Amino acid sequence: MNLLSLSWRYAWSRPLSAWLNVCMLALGLGALAVILMAHQRIEQALERDVAGIDVVVGAKGSPLQLILAGVYHLDVPPGNVALADVEALRSHPQVAQLIPVSLGDNVAGFRIVGTTLDYPALYGAQLASGQWWQAPMQAVLGAQVAHATGLRVGDRFHGLHGLGEGGHPHGDHPYVVTGVLSTGHHVLDRLVLTATESVWAVHETDMATDEEDLAALQAEREVTLALIRYRSPLAAVSFPRQVNSATSMQAAAPAYELTRLLRMLGAGADVLRALGVTLVLVSALSVFMALWQAVRERRADLAMLRMLGAGPARLAGLLLAEALWLASVATVLGLSLAQGLMAGLPALMPTESAGLVATATWPEELWAVPALAAGVALLAAALPAWGAYRVDVAHLLHSQD
Repeated sequence: MNLLSLSWRYAWSRPLSAWLNVCMLALGLGALAVILMAHQRIEQALERDVAGIDVVVGAKGSPLQLILAGVYHLDVPPGNVALADVEALRSHPQVAQLIPVSLGDNVAGFRIVGTTLDYPALYGAQLASGQWWQAPMQAVLGAQVAHATGLRVGDRFHGLHGLGEGGHPHGDHPYVVTGVLSTGHHVLDRLVLTATESVWAVHETDMATDEEDLAALQAEREVTLALIRYRSPLAAVSFPRQVNSATSMQAAAPAYELTRLLRMLGAGADVLRALGVTLVLVSALSVFMALWQAVRERRADLAMLRMLGAGPARLAGLLLAEALWLASVATVLGLSLAQGLMAGLPALMPTESAGLVATATWPEELWAVPALAAGVALLAAALPAWGAYRVDVAHLLHSQD
């Protein structure tokens, strides 16, 4: 019987102890794998969604809140700004492109975004079916929205007031679906896109009490925010300062706020990572105790193997191989649990944030998990293996008499 077969049989000679060690190690490795995958997926999603946007202009308040609301659609915006003030920025010499964004309604928890066709073009979005909106009250659904709601091209739906489920429906203003986006693994997957005029039409009609009131609302139209791309990177130095000091609006730089957000996420990930490492170390101690006890209990077997010609190195290798078998099974189990958890995690998260972990990626850092498992197994088996290597065969045979 070769070394691998014999070590496998020895590893499972005490199944209860073996499974306890495997499960403890698998939990630690799985926790580390989940942290690595979630952190990598969130970071990729955040960086992907902000690509092409140099600055976000909106109502004064928290800059991070403005970025979360306007770019990632994960928060409530600080307020609205006058359309005239936003349009005044369009002719600014440092502005290459300005995309207005209007929020306020949702369908099944997915936000309805009033904007222009420049917004989907910013992400390179492609239609899976149908066509782009051509008039107010026409809508294009993100891939995730279409999948969750079952809406298809030609269907009609009513928006609910507010950015979360539970608002009153705008029953007099149905939208018609003209298109469905292909899956792009970006923020548009979970949005409903329509013309800005659609948002105005729904809310102005609901708020106005007569024709005069409607005309007044139309004259004072607002948008939630504007996404801006600079003509030159040098504009990042002066443009936000000018907006913040000379207007009633604020300008927030996504790159700066993203760095802050990732720093906050990193602190929490470090705590969870430390917990996972602790579980791995505890399991390593358990494996060490099991192998040390195994050496003591297998003295007769070791004596027999030496009589059959097995050298000291082969006895030590037997213990090391046994530990590696346990680590291998734990690695497969831990990574499988981690992948299963990541696959089901979007269904457990709120609608607006589920897309952050929805993409199926395998970060390069994840290869450290099998390496860590092997290292921990070898470390735990080192002392028992050394004991087996140094064992005195004459003493073993004499003790068995």
